[in-house]
Amino acid sequence: MNAQIEAVKPWIEKADHDLGSAKIIFLHLPEYFEIVAFHCQQAVEKYIKALLVYHQVGFLKSHDLLYLLDALSGSIVIDESRFKRAFILNNFSVQIRYPNSIVKLTANDLETAINIADEFRWFTLQAVGLEL
Repeated sequence: MNAQIEAVKPWIEKADHDLGSAKIIFLHLPEYFEIVAFHCQQAVEKYIKALLVYHQVGFLKSHDLLYLLDALSGSIVIDESRFKRAFILNNFSVQIRYPNSIVKLTANDLETAINIADEFRWFTLQAVGLEL
């Protein structure tokens, strides 16, 4: 396996752990809505960073999914719908985890967040030619 694939595998594994955690928490502790949303955002962040590493695109330390997608768009085509889906999760980064940030989410919102993270997982695996 080439060096680029080896470099992205840890990113994908960490992202998969975030996505898996979101799914388990959603099923067993649905009242932890902010943690589910946070893990979905974190998964997508890591999937995008995996693609940036794969394409050898430098990026600043950031949780901003739109910034990361924009950086990636110089190497691969990112359609507008993917930016829109990332925008939904962008507000669920670190600040959602603090007491002074109150965000009301429904079960449907959380299902959407999980679906978005699943879509980014598929997109990432397809883009790097992996089946995990």
